[in-house]
Amino acid sequence: MKRLFLSLTALLFATAMFAQKKADEVAKFATETIDQGKLKQNNPEEVKFIVTNISKEPLIIEQANPTCGCTIGDYTKTPIAPGATGFVSAKFNAANLGHFEKHLTVKFAGADDIKNIVITGEVLAADDYDKWKAGNPAPATMVKAQPAAPVAAPATVKAATVPVKTTKAKTVKAAKPATTAKAATAVKS
Repeated sequence: MKRLFLSLTALLFATAMFAQKKADEVAKFATETIDQGKLKQNNPEEVKFIVTNISKEPLIIEQANPTCGCTIGDYTKTPIAPGATGFVSAKFNAANLGHFEKHLTVKFAGADDIKNIVITGEVLAADDYDKWKAGNPAPATMVKAQPAAPVAAPATVKAATVPVKTTKAKTVKAAKPATTAKAATAVKS
């Protein structure tokens, strides 16, 4: 009975030692979903997902695959050092009109699960896109690699004039050092 118990314990420890990590333990994406916004039909745009190695060992992206034929992915093929970043990029063909949501899967070496990343947006016909762009003077492109952080509107501050008083620096003469005889007399009194 003791041998059976020891064998099972040894098997359990061996299994735990060789257990693989989860993708979230070795890598962190700056964002897992990139919204491309409005795209012109048949005008594909590339997005780039930035991934950081959060482990203490080099990170290798084994595979980065689209789940459909609509996206073509590329990725960092060399090992990513601890704390360094790599990328996974994809291009959506924008052939069909309407809203889209495309998934890519990423497999890291040493991780037993697959990470999903997503591209979303809306494809407009060329005429509709041109009308939309004319009505939106802000640039239609945005940073696709990372989500934009919300920016607070700056407070309006009225400039105030503060009078500054200037003074002329005065030269101060140092006191003459006491001679040792005078200092000794001063100490005795």
